[in-house]
Amino acid sequence: MIKKAIVLLLFFTSFTLFSQKLTLEHLEGKETTFQAKVLIDSITFTGFELKIKANDSLVTLENISNINQKFIAKGDFKFNVNNSVATISYRGNESINVKKAISLFELTTTPKKGFSAIIYQVSDVIFYNYDHGVPILAEQQKIEKIIIHPKPFFSSDKIVFGILMVILGFVFYTESREVSGWKKFYKYVPALLICYLLPAILSSFGIISDKYSETYMIASRYLLPAALILMTLSIDLKGVFNLGPKALIMFFTGTVGIIIGGPLAILLISAISPETVGGVGPEAVWRGLSTLAGSWIGGGANQAAMYEIYKYSPDKYGAMVLVDIVVANLWMAILLLGIGKSNKIDTWLKADNSAIERLKHKVSSFAEKVKRNPSLTELMIILAIAFGGVSIAHYGANNITDVLTSNFDAVKNKDGALSFLGSSFFWMITIATAFGIGLSYTKAKNYEGAGASKIGSIFIYVLVASIGMKMDLGKVLENPGLIVIGLVWMAFHAGLLILVAKLIRAPFFFLAVGSQANVGGAASAPIVASAFHPSLTSVGVLLAVFGYVVGTYGAILCTILMEMASKV
Repeated sequence: MIKKAIVLLLFFTSFTLFSQKLTLEHLEGKETTFQAKVLIDSITFTGFELKIKANDSLVTLENISNINQKFIAKGDFKFNVNNSVATISYRGNESINVKKAISLFELTTTPKKGFSAIIYQVSDVIFYNYDHGVPILAEQQKIEKIIIHPKPFFSSDKIVFGILMVILGFVFYTESREVSGWKKFYKYVPALLICYLLPAILSSFGIISDKYSETYMIASRYLLPAALILMTLSIDLKGVFNLGPKALIMFFTGTVGIIIGGPLAILLISAISPETVGGVGPEAVWRGLSTLAGSWIGGGANQAAMYEIYKYSPDKYGAMVLVDIVVANLWMAILLLGIGKSNKIDTWLKADNSAIERLKHKVSSFAEKVKRNPSLTELMIILAIAFGGVSIAHYGANNITDVLTSNFDAVKNKDGALSFLGSSFFWMITIATAFGIGLSYTKAKNYEGAGASKIGSIFIYVLVASIGMKMDLGKVLENPGLIVIGLVWMAFHAGLLILVAKLIRAPFFFLAVGSQANVGGAASAPIVASAFHPSLTSVGVLLAVFGYVVGTYGAILCTILMEMASKV
């Protein structure tokens, strides 16, 4: 009798002292069969019964899979799936004590189309501890949204890559035409911008999709470092340093613009629509915006650090990723558009770009001096240098990150300020750039005459097209409130850059690259820099490295200010 009373007391204590929660995890994926985890935490039980219904207009619930081995070893687990309704029961001989969330089983589900919705409904949930049962009420259930990206018309990488190359060929062909219509069009709209927008349009209409293609991953992990090596092969490093302090001033101005732009955007939007910047606990909007601060000052590693530090709701995190993609890509498009009018902008800024012109002239003169009709052997050697360097960069990056994450908790800790040092992408870019700069002091720099930087430019344009594919113009209006916050935030960033550029008479090049080194990071800062001239690519890379270093610290400061602004 006393034993039963103790068991009963412990059972009810587990339901009162702890926050039991039955969770169906958030999942994002392609239009293929997927497994959704069902978890429970903070409970002691010997059995359970539950019924789960799936939305049969969106999915078909196929089966129960990956059943927790404890249930098979310690008791009798039964289930039945019929018409997208699953009935599951378990009876065991021993108590299972759960302190942290464990997976009970997974629901094997097949989507009928793409969607973003809560597709499961849980009913009749009862957990038992011997003869005593207590239901898990609706407020103790956390059923997260499932996002299944619709399958595009073309999903094969082989076809998608071909489409991107046809787009690039079309743009370059039309740009080279002397026909007055095309000539006038490209006078105002840079070819690089069109290479970016055409894939975005195809993605928006569901013809291609970055969710089903690895083109961006291939371009950013293989072609980008290869391009950096080839475009720094003939670098005049002394000339880069002679550009003066304005590059760093504009970079840090961009950083400050992001840090103060976030809280100012919250203050402004809260006066018009308080609910847009509201939320409490893990769903507080300022927590989600912290991930944008990490991304827009440093990069993906810094964004992940902010997500870990401020624990924003996973269910709502996708909306912040959307804001990041939409706003950052729109801003990059504006910068690319400005490149076509950089001379007029420099005149308005009263900028002195003589140092930039001297560097461009010096590199161009060297390229002209060693210019020749390349042989097949030379082209093979150029590709060997490029992709041999890429392999060295990846090898070094993997080993450095392994050593750092294994021996330094500050690097291993995802919410630490030094977590970016555990990013293999950061080290890959750094090593590739250092490799190219090192070769610039050898006879290898003479391969510039055989077209090294031109091949690098081809790789950059492929990367641009693959980035454009990530931009779905139709999603701009999916979260209008958050998009507006992002646009206002970016407007403060841009406004401060323009103000400082005007005051110090900095060329548009420094404004554009300083901004993109913050907002776009190492993947896109070299793109913007090389659009001015291939010799300037390294400036974008070097500034982007600074972004990684200050990203987490700047984002934390920005988040503190945003939290304060949200409570005003």
